[in-house]
Amino acid sequence: MIDDNDFENTVLYVQTHGRDTPERSATPFFLATAAAAMDNEVSIYFTMNGPQLLAKGAPDEIIVPKAGGGGRELRYFIDQALGIGVRLLVCQPSLDLHGYSMDDMIDGVEMIGGAAFNDMAINADAVISF
Repeated sequence: MIDDNDFENTVLYVQTHGRDTPERSATPFFLATAAAAMDNEVSIYFTMNGPQLLAKGAPDEIIVPKAGGGGRELRYFIDQALGIGVRLLVCQPSLDLHGYSMDDMIDGVEMIGGAAFNDMAINADAVISF
């Protein structure tokens, strides 16, 4: 079990963008992975259109564009984040907004409500929004 004292800081990223802006989809995963590698406790909270990125199939279909052409599947960035211990948290009302349930989400996603999010944001050392 991980003890909170094992971490330098707590960082909370908030992802509000979804499928229609693939160029904005990977940055929270990339930064969260880097922050976790620096011994921080890191979570990404997906609200508004953010849960679209975590719907089954989406990570393999969304191509994160790269300057000069080409790109990578979003799945690559998600797997890196999960592999290093980044928590992926989804907003329950945002699931409802898009007609999703937790069964529609990829493995590794947790659902939290507004009170839990607010508590995390108040206690985080940094909150960064996309």
